[in-house]
Amino acid sequence: MRGIVASGTVVLVILGIGNHLWWLAAVALLYLHATHGRGSPGTPPPPGPGTPPAPDSYRAYRERRDRLARWERRYRREHPFEVRRQEREKSR
Repeated sequence: MRGIVASGTVVLVILGIGNHLWWLAAVALLYLHATHGRGSPGTPPPPGPGTPPAPDSYRAYRERRDRLARWERRYRREHPFEVRRQEREKSR
């Protein structure tokens, strides 16, 4: 795609020697390729199935974070010796 855009721009520039409207067409072609071409940052693709919509994403994040925190508190409560051993190994 880049090769087609580059060669088209070169042709339009060469044609622009006699007519300045071709220069404007070359600039417009480069602008359109830069803004809408492949690999350019644009609108993100729509979320796939199973992906929460954008407004709910923070809510889903909070729910996951809270669930993980509850699991960690429960693990610390039910396995105090393993937690202490892990903390000792971390501090070394």
